[in-house]
Amino acid sequence: MKTILILVSSLFLFIHNHGYKVGDVATDFSLSSTNGEMVSLADYADAKGFIVIFTCNTCPYSVAYEDRIIALDNKYKPKGYPVIAINPNDPAAKDGEQLKAMKARAAAKGFTFPYLQDKGQHIYPKYGATKTPHVFILEKKDKGNVVQYIGAIDDSSRNPEKVKQRYVEDAVDALLAGQLPKVTTTKAIGCSIKTL
Repeated sequence: MKTILILVSSLFLFIHNHGYKVGDVATDFSLSSTNGEMVSLADYADAKGFIVIFTCNTCPYSVAYEDRIIALDNKYKPKGYPVIAINPNDPAAKDGEQLKAMKARAAAKGFTFPYLQDKGQHIYPKYGATKTPHVFILEKKDKGNVVQYIGAIDDSSRNPEKVKQRYVEDAVDALLAGQLPKVTTTKAIGCSIKTL
């Protein structure tokens, strides 16, 4: 009977815990980077916040966004909002997602931001990421890193020339102006996160 209660409780938590919502405080992490270092949010003492993007090597949506992700980092890192990219895929479930392949991708594209491996897949479920790419904008406050936006980078996943709404840019611009984003959640469009 005790085992059944534990299973039912675990199922309830699994169904009802979909990760962070806007206003939640995100816990820090320490993940392996493609440059061989461990990276955490605490490493960025001068940051005002973070653009955390769950992305990967093999998803065509993620690949289509790579140049835009680099552009976001180039634009907002100097203003205090660096990009932190995290690969949530289990390399055992999807070939091409191994750390070695991540290093090659980061070098080939000239990533200007840390590209981290969610080894053991412990971080993406906490955030509630379901797609690659999936963005979480965090604002650094006294109580911690507060989630202020969750969703897509913009409204044109395949073609950057057709973008009409730049969700991430609008949200970070609002935060930099001391305001809350007008749009706080959008639907992330991309590939499902691969797990065994």
